[in-house]
Amino acid sequence: MAIITEKSEEFLYKYLKNASPTGFEAPGQKMWLEYIKPYIDTYKVDNYGTVYGIINPEADYKVVIEAHADEISWFVSFITKKGYLKVIRNGGSDHMIAPSKRVNIHTRDGVVRGVFGWPAIHTRRGEKAKLSPTIDNIFIDIGAEDREEVAAMGIRVGDVITYDDGLEVINNRYYTGRALDNRIGGFCIAEVARLLHENEVKLPFGLYIVNSVQEEVGLRGAQMVTEAIKPNVAIVVDVSHNTQTPLVNNEKHGDIKGGEGPDLTVAPAVHNKLLRIITDTAEEKEIKYQMSASSRSTGTDTDAFAYSNGGVPSALISLPLKYMHTTVEMAHKHDVEGVIRLIYESLQKIENNHDFRYFT
Repeated sequence: MAIITEKSEEFLYKYLKNASPTGFEAPGQKMWLEYIKPYIDTYKVDNYGTVYGIINPEADYKVVIEAHADEISWFVSFITKKGYLKVIRNGGSDHMIAPSKRVNIHTRDGVVRGVFGWPAIHTRRGEKAKLSPTIDNIFIDIGAEDREEVAAMGIRVGDVITYDDGLEVINNRYYTGRALDNRIGGFCIAEVARLLHENEVKLPFGLYIVNSVQEEVGLRGAQMVTEAIKPNVAIVVDVSHNTQTPLVNNEKHGDIKGGEGPDLTVAPAVHNKLLRIITDTAEEKEIKYQMSASSRSTGTDTDAFAYSNGGVPSALISLPLKYMHTTVEMAHKHDVEGVIRLIYESLQKIENNHDFRYFT
């Protein structure tokens, strides 16, 4: 069984190149929807742009597989007299990596190009040698002479800004680029839909393949869509940290390695019986996996699903990622395949009206 085909990888490259900042996900959502349409029975789009394809929409018992579609970005917050742009975060954008990055400013009239500028090393002497990027001192240069020229270029306060970095493969092993968090999760659940369709798998429940918006600002899309769908079960796909890089403390952040399989989380929001189905499936199908523990919350859409509608049995399957929230996030190709296969196989272990009560 081919997990990732040449056609699906072409979609992945196109999908990752496209910008999908929090609150402005529509272009990416349209692209994702067009890709999954051949593999679903119907679909819905909610008021804020969360998209979900449905297989067996007539079924009463509903299982969700979910990822979030939005990427971190910036907003224009102020335009100086000399025509430089000051910014605020849209999600958890890292100010430390901003200087020297090329950016796209998304205006009403189209994209304007710019760069995050930074003083040359020659000008940083004495006390200024200690200068480092902060959210207050970073800025964008669009080559404008003054504020009036910026306005003439169509740039306004509130315009969203994204980095201009696509996807590549390093050493035939790692997918590398921006926004793998978490559009590669959206890719994974789309591939599950494709495999179910191509292998003519008939599930005994309704399957909702959900690509949520606004996770990066507080799980908002998941909070909305779980109330609309009212699922019985939810399997959430997100990213976690590959902790094998320099400067990362394994004792604090876990011992997770790229290429060793999906990262499964134990946490209060993760339902023990559902997690057991997933781990048993992984062992039966010889799919490598790793384990993490989260205190209080997972920090992912899992929490939004788990604590909705009186409690929805939920689990989290994460893709180990290097350099999260940078433009060079790295995910091992074997782990991507492992996430897809683990969801695909685990769905076939869930029964219609599966009883997830802790005890009866």
